[in-house]
Formats: sequence, C-alpha cells, structure tokens
Amino acid sequence: MVSAVIVAGGKGTRMGADKNKVLLPLMGREIISRTVSAFEKCKLINEIIIVTALCDMDTVKSIIHRDGYNKVAHITEGGTLRQNSVYNGLKLAKGDIVLIHDGARCLVTDQEICDVIADTKSFGAAAVGVKVKDTLKTIDDNGNIISTVDRDRTVHIHTPQGFKTREILDLHERAALDNITVTDDCSVFEYYGKIVHLTMGNYDNIKITTPEDIIIGENILKGRI
Repeated sequence: MVSAVIVAGGKGTRMGADKNKVLLPLMGREIISRTVSAFEKCKLINEIIIVTALCDMDTVKSIIHRDGYNKVAHITEGGTLRQNSVYNGLKLAKGDIVLIHDGARCLVTDQEICDVIADTKSFGAAAVGVKVKDTLKTIDDNGNIISTVDRDRTVHIHTPQGFKTREILDLHERAALDNITVTDDCSVFEYYGKIVHLTMGNYDNIKITTPEDIIIGENILKGRI
C-alpha cells in the first residue's frame, strides 16, 4: 500500500497573496486541486493525506468534496515548520511506503509518481530531481565568489520524495528530539547517514511560489493540452 502526504500549508508571502498559495487558481482551477488530482489518478496511490493550516481546512475540504477525490483519507492540521506538518501527515499514513509532496507542485506527472515509487521499493528511499543547467558558484560571507560547484554532480531536488513509512516517521521523531531543522525530507535521511536515490524527473515539475510561476505554470499546462 502506498500513501501520499501532500503538504499544503504555505502562506503565500512570496506570491504577494493574502491567502494560502495553493488556493490560488491556475487556469481556473485551484493549485491544490490540480496537485491532488495527479495523485488521485495514479493507480499506484492508495490513499492521500493533506496537511494544511487550520484556517484553510474548511476551504480545502470543500474543494476535495466538490471535485470528488475519493482517495483523500484525511485532511489534517499542519505545524509551525514544514517538518512538523510532514510529521502530522506521516502519523496518519497507513501505507508501508509513503510519498511526501509539496502542495504547490501541481504539475507533477504520473510518470514521476510511478518512478519514485519504483525506486523507493528498489533502493529504500528516493526523490525526484533534475540536473542543474546553470553554472553554480559558492560565495563567502562578503559575497565574493570562492569556487565553482561541480555541475555534473549537482541536482535540483523536487518532490515527491518516497520512503518506507515507519523509517521516515522514526527519523522525524528522532530529529525533533535532537532539535534538527530541515527544509525537506531527504535532509532528515542525510543527517542520519542514510542514502536517498535520485529519480530523474522533469524540469516542468515546478513549485508555484511567485507570481512569475503562475505564468510559467499556465504555459506548461497549455503546452500539455
């Protein structure tokens, strides 16, 4: 059984919006609806858990009910930090494998979801990502360039990120006890010396974060149509 935890607690600050960015429309349909739809349609996903802010729970429930998403088993409250929200979702997951996904990555494809599930089964943990296109530099505290990052060994990590449910849940509990703060779930694995396999994804699996991303996202959708 495979569970999907969709973290959708963003405040929309960088979007310049007065509400959660996942509630904004993308070509006439809320971002969260498009994200949930990708996992609802995937035959390998058995249940979906949505984690969002308390003030947005009724709105999200209304959207899920309106669009008839039958795989959504729980809509639960998030925490102060992203990792707190993930933990709240993980506690409800019934699958032996869980995918953790950003609610604002509504352009994820069925192929990416299936591939990361397959790699999680094969390697124990996996995350979707793409190779960087730009030349990356490391700077010092004064803003001076001091070195060039090896582009061939550098990737942009996206979501979904897949794990064995019990293992990632235990590591989140351990990180909380050790007062470790992370920005994604791969980092929890990395901190405790565990390996996450890279699942090659698509460059259009962007996270809708700024107003420019809305334009890019609409163009991607138009291209798919």
